Amino acid sequence: MGAGRLYAAVVAGGFRRYATYRAATAAGVFTNTVFGLILVYTYLALWDEKPHLGGYDQAQAVTYVWLGQCLYATLAIQGGGVEKDLMDRIRTGEIAVDLYRPADLQLWWLASDLGRSAFQLLGRGVIPFAFGAVFFPMALPTRLTTWAAFLLTLLLAMVVSFGLRYLAALSVFWLLDGMGVNQALMVTGIFFSGMVLPLNAFPGVLGDIARVLPWAAQIQMPADVLMGKADPLGAYAFQAVWAVVLLAAGRLVQSAATRRVVVQGG
Repeated sequence: MGAGRLYAAVVAGGFRRYATYRAATAAGVFTNTVFGLILVYTYLALWDEKPHLGGYDQAQAVTYVWLGQCLYATLAIQGGGVEKDLMDRIRTGEIAVDLYRPADLQLWWLASDLGRSAFQLLGRGVIPFAFGAVFFPMALPTRLTTWAAFLLTLLLAMVVSFGLRYLAALSVFWLLDGMGVNQALMVTGIFFSGMVLPLNAFPGVLGDIARVLPWAAQIQMPADVLMGKADPLGAYAFQAVWAVVLLAAGRLVQSAATRRVVVQGG
């Protein structure tokens, strides 16, 4: 099997694996819809007081909320993607088996995570987004080219998200426990991705810093491209630079980590 077919099979395997969790998917759809409703009414009250906060009108703010709920699990904003399995395999020493595979470790896990992301987008993300579009005024584009540009930013967002979580997972080679790392992923993911409030609405220096961090590539960039608030080429460049930086950093850390595989209890 060629390398391309191998990783395509891993993507498909990641998709099928998460497709088996039907009850969890249904619960996730319900949870994201409920949280979307809570955030929408919070945003509407906030935008009544501060119209055009962050450069958005109310319809754009509502769109941002439902897109966030759509991408929450897709991008594993608070963690919980394949990095959790990777952390467990490092902690138990099963990672040694992975290193003997005739495949690149980083690309294997990236392919698996892309399969997971694709399922979460279709299985858990689309329904809350469609619910929002039916029951609330949203600023959705009418041109297919805008939707195509958005989908490309979404693919890049998936890679950036994986790059962040892969680096976090590799830290377990030294920490030997992923609990603290998972907590850090949750806090930074929710806050700096703009999950709670658009990064465009962050004030002063905090906003300047937040908008250049890699988490901005996850929700803020796709949202702004979808609503025509950002130049797609600029968004691609921002996301691609962070994707390359994070994957390269992951490659360096992986190289250092696999030289000192620690097998606990054996």
